[in-house]
Amino acid sequence: MKKQPPLSHEKMRELLTLSKSGDVVARKEMIEHNTKLVWSIVQRFSNRGADLDDLFQIGCIGLVKSVDKFDLSYDVKFSTYAVPMIIGEIQRYLRDDSTLKVSRSIRETTLKIKYEMERFSKQHERYPTVHELASALDTKPEDIVLAFDALRDPASLHEQILDGDDGITLMDQMRDDRAEKPFHYYFLTELIERLEPREQLLIRMRFYSDFTQTEVAARLGVSQVQVSRMEKRILERLRGWIPASYV
Repeated sequence: MKKQPPLSHEKMRELLTLSKSGDVVARKEMIEHNTKLVWSIVQRFSNRGADLDDLFQIGCIGLVKSVDKFDLSYDVKFSTYAVPMIIGEIQRYLRDDSTLKVSRSIRETTLKIKYEMERFSKQHERYPTVHELASALDTKPEDIVLAFDALRDPASLHEQILDGDDGITLMDQMRDDRAEKPFHYYFLTELIERLEPREQLLIRMRFYSDFTQTEVAARLGVSQVQVSRMEKRILERLRGWIPASYV
């Protein structure tokens, strides 16, 4: 089979324009020329114990969705939009059929949380805060966060987070130029424990559980702007507590 040459950015936009106007040939060509992108992403999940052919088929679903939903009003590369969509489809598949099992008690807690959130939102026309959920379920706020976090997809330290020749991994991001003390910042845990419980919860959700500011706002029952301001104040305080020799 003759290897297909890569499509230029301009050619892809031309095909996407035709595809959105109902041209099935252009849509098919766009999909076929980007299957290599799907395969490159599938390789990242080779250590998950899943059949790569199955993952490729799932990834192609994400590719098709990317072709159909791509917004031509934004001047970005198609791959920039497609990669997260493809990864998302694969991660959902692995989550539903995962060999990495979350304990039954945590799953039961998660189901109770979802039920309580639906009940609360219908009654109050807003989502409950972490503390309101904890009170309703007679548990600790930390257990609520843990239950949410347990079902989030784990990230490999070796997963590439930027594409291209200059791609870097999460491990690269963690490395420090001062190689003689690579995990130098474990002491931050002690500093965080000096914060108020609500502040600790915000920091752990934002930087340990990777919640967005909007997600944190929904959990705490405040606005995203308030979360942003709180986060800024907390980080400034933490920086002030860090000894000069560590900076």
